[in-house]
Amino acid sequence: MTAPAFGLVCLTAGPEIRFRTVTLSRYRLLTPAEREAKLRDLYTDNIARLHAAAGYCAARGIRLYRMSSSLFPMLDLKGDDTGEAVLGALAAELRAAGDAFRAAGIRVLMHPEQFIVLNSDRPEVRESSRHALASHARVMDGLGLDRSAWNLLLLHGGKGGRAAELQAVIPDLPDAVRSRLGLENDERAYGPADLLPVCEATGTPFVFDAHHHVVREKLPDQEHASVREIVLAARRTWTPPEWQVVHLSNGIEGPQDRRHSRLITHLPSAYADVPWIEVEAKGKEEAVAALMTASPR
Repeated sequence: MTAPAFGLVCLTAGPEIRFRTVTLSRYRLLTPAEREAKLRDLYTDNIARLHAAAGYCAARGIRLYRMSSSLFPMLDLKGDDTGEAVLGALAAELRAAGDAFRAAGIRVLMHPEQFIVLNSDRPEVRESSRHALASHARVMDGLGLDRSAWNLLLLHGGKGGRAAELQAVIPDLPDAVRSRLGLENDERAYGPADLLPVCEATGTPFVFDAHHHVVREKLPDQEHASVREIVLAARRTWTPPEWQVVHLSNGIEGPQDRRHSRLITHLPSAYADVPWIEVEAKGKEEAVAALMTASPR
């Protein structure tokens, strides 16, 4: 059996992959000229760091990378197109970073912030969520990433008890978003039983997180029979099934601990034939390296 590709999430625990940012309060103190200069410096540096991340992953045989959704602060700021203008001026550099990942055969995904709630009961939140997603998709387009689930743009279910509203809004999303969209279960609002019907009805891939499932359902551990059942049900939402992604994490003090442990001490047997596994562990690259050593190619 071919070993899975274990994915690195955003940063390294060490200094190798780090990104810069600026707060909204600090940004608002700047003049228009200062804002442009600040974002140009920050965006240029973060693109260079992202490009370097491709080399870091390639050198270590890491074939899956979750790109941070915070590389370009203020890009989606309503009423201020400074970020969009600056990123447009850096189109060549952004495309070169994307080319570096593709040349190395590294799959790139994104998992935006929790404040994106497509099925909110507040119209202004739904609108801001669509705007934020469009900005993230614009970055992925700028990198030259495919408009497909190969380069997933992943969300949780959003506002609890509104699965029907989520299902209704998905078909109307812009193609740059809709073509990449995936949904993931969480620990409170949406379990697999809630999201799988939405995914099946809309043709949206489902990313299963066994740790979230165990915590939400108060199960003994990730070896519970339902974990394998959901892995297989989730696989049926992926086209092709060989693109299936799952999330892997362990609790610090046991299966019910929501906090992520530093290293992965338990890889569920239900994941044995899953081809792509994002590793959500505090130890970052160390956790990925340990898994890769235990599952040599």
